[in-house]
Amino acid sequence: MTPKNPAFVDRVHKLFAVTPFMSDLGVVVAAVAPGVCETTLELQPRHLQQNGFVHAGVAAAMADHTAGGAAGTLVAEDEGVLTTEYSVHFLRAAKGDRLLCRATVLKPGTTLTVVEAEVFCGEVLVSKMTATMAIVRGVPY
Repeated sequence: MTPKNPAFVDRVHKLFAVTPFMSDLGVVVAAVAPGVCETTLELQPRHLQQNGFVHAGVAAAMADHTAGGAAGTLVAEDEGVLTTEYSVHFLRAAKGDRLLCRATVLKPGTTLTVVEAEVFCGEVLVSKMTATMAIVRGVPY
């Protein structure tokens, strides 16, 4: 996969930096490559649900935004991505100190891009998302 924007790495870092919800959650970019984005989240009590597991909304938001980062590595400078649809499977309860999300573009497109995101707690795969991203002209990210 070939990025259309040579500054794609900086762009993904900026995407996360200017997104208040990701900052509030504490999601941090760990790695960026063409068609790939990885993020981490150091878990805090505020990320948990009533039984002490990571809240599904936290894992889903992290996977969604990381998928957007992966799709964003392949768009032109004057294009951004917006989620049009996603499906997430929570495979097991997540309990630990840290989440890692790895998103990979499965099929890049000119109007829609399909991305897969996997969330790990430690070494354990806890959820898997498939997302469709719309390529939109005139949005900054």
